[in-house]
Amino acid sequence: MPPFRRLALLLLLLTASAHAEQALQLTAELTPNPTLGFAPAPSTVVPLLPDPSQEVRDELPPIPTIDLTTPPDDLWQRMRNGFSMPDLDSPLVADRQAWYLNRPDLLKRIFERSRRYLHHIVSELEKRGMPTELALLPVVESSFNPLAYSSARALGMWQFIPATGKTYKLQQNAWFDQRRDIVASTGAALDYLQTIYEMHGDWHLALASYNWGENAVGRAVAKNQARGLPTDYRNLKMPAETAYYVPKLQAIKNIIAQPQLFGITLDPIPNRPYFATVERSENMDIALAARLAEIPVEEFIALNPAYSRPVMPSAANSPLVLPADKVQTFLANLQQHEAQDKPLTAWFTHSLKKGEKLEAVAKRYGLTLARLKQLNGINAKTKVAPGLGLLVPGKDAIGHEALAARLPQTPVAPPKAVKAKKGKAGKAVGKSTGKPKRGAITVKIRKPAPKPKQR
Repeated sequence: MPPFRRLALLLLLLTASAHAEQALQLTAELTPNPTLGFAPAPSTVVPLLPDPSQEVRDELPPIPTIDLTTPPDDLWQRMRNGFSMPDLDSPLVADRQAWYLNRPDLLKRIFERSRRYLHHIVSELEKRGMPTELALLPVVESSFNPLAYSSARALGMWQFIPATGKTYKLQQNAWFDQRRDIVASTGAALDYLQTIYEMHGDWHLALASYNWGENAVGRAVAKNQARGLPTDYRNLKMPAETAYYVPKLQAIKNIIAQPQLFGITLDPIPNRPYFATVERSENMDIALAARLAEIPVEEFIALNPAYSRPVMPSAANSPLVLPADKVQTFLANLQQHEAQDKPLTAWFTHSLKKGEKLEAVAKRYGLTLARLKQLNGINAKTKVAPGLGLLVPGKDAIGHEALAARLPQTPVAPPKAVKAKKGKAGKAVGKSTGKPKRGAITVKIRKPAPKPKQR
């Protein structure tokens, strides 16, 4: 090997040896030496985050539950539990809410008046599987006034017009008008609401039909379908009264659902029947029935507003409606009254004779002419002729003058319409079965009906 190659190889070996010594020295420096007190650098520990589920449990209150197996003590809560109608999203709802909330005294009077009737209506709705907010519809229709009478000649708590009332077996004559009857009219209204819901499959359209008529709503739906437009309540072209109809109900529903949100205090209503029914089979004086039940005449008329005369005829085929806690009192007093062989009516029928004047009949029975006409529904259209039967008081008639002044009457002419909105429509009602409703306490009084005496 030439000398210069040997020299190059020697330099290469020396260089490699030097690099190896440096590497060993560096390794020794990096290796911890226990004798010198050095320890490995501690590893960084990342703290664990708290359990998010635990945080939610600690910070949020438990979700309240509703026990539907135990009836609530308050009827308002029972009604809320049955709310099932879709809410209407419309600016008109806020408008109507403001209208009602600006009239707290009106709301208080309406809710106080409703206490007599709400339990019966809610119970009937539940039996049919219908939304319980429909129990609030009389707020919109009549302010829960069974004597309400509209310019369209709609009468009663559910506002029936005469033609549809007759079609659906609600009797109307000079003695009584079942459009004012609490039990019969409620059954008819719910029957109709059920029918038009099945027709449309939509509660908002069913309510529009109740106000405007199902045929009118059907035509409005057909027009929108032909134009390729939506057919829901908000998109139909309808009269102003119907356009505000469902928003009114929705506004009342919202107030009842969360009264504290609106600063309203609702007095609790006991969740038990307010009234019960007692069937009868003969004529009976209103004043006597109230006395036997030991209730004021005003309370009796509020529960039995169908009658227009001091005597309740057996032909009405309508049971007496009494406060539930007064039924036994009524039956006990009735038994004692009959044991003394006392009549159930102190009123008689006077047959008008040929040439006899109404003034003479009124004077004979201690009545004014105006009161005689009122008691017998005589108006300018009444044909006064011989043989006309006139109801007159006997000597034992109880407070007939004061009673006659309180009895509800159907006006001959309806009140004039207020021209605030267009589209005022009459109401249609559903078929009534004419039978006592299930759930009402029913006691039967069976006696043959005597014929009215002639004078």
